[in-house]
Amino acid sequence: MIYRFKKENASRRPGAITIGDAIGKMLDTYRLRPQFDESSVKAYWEKLVGHEIASRTNTIYVKDKVLFLQLNSAPLTNELVIAKRKLIESLNKEFGYELITDMVFI
Repeated sequence: MIYRFKKENASRRPGAITIGDAIGKMLDTYRLRPQFDESSVKAYWEKLVGHEIASRTNTIYVKDKVLFLQLNSAPLTNELVIAKRKLIESLNKEFGYELITDMVFI
């Protein structure tokens, strides 16, 4: 016999919250949300720019709302300087608030 879970029959106790909501509340309570999101930028970078650009990115980190990038291709760096505003807007849109104010290419 195969057990099949029917989502429509599932119910939660009143006041129960999901694990994701609980983690979100914890990050907000301990004021860790900005640091968590800054570290998440690294994981989101490949999704934002694609594998080809991400593979040419040597270093990426955030400090005081400034995204620092080190690339191993000068022409690519030049292209990203041109698209800097769009990249910042895309990152901030993904996180839902102004996480990044500037980008610096090192």
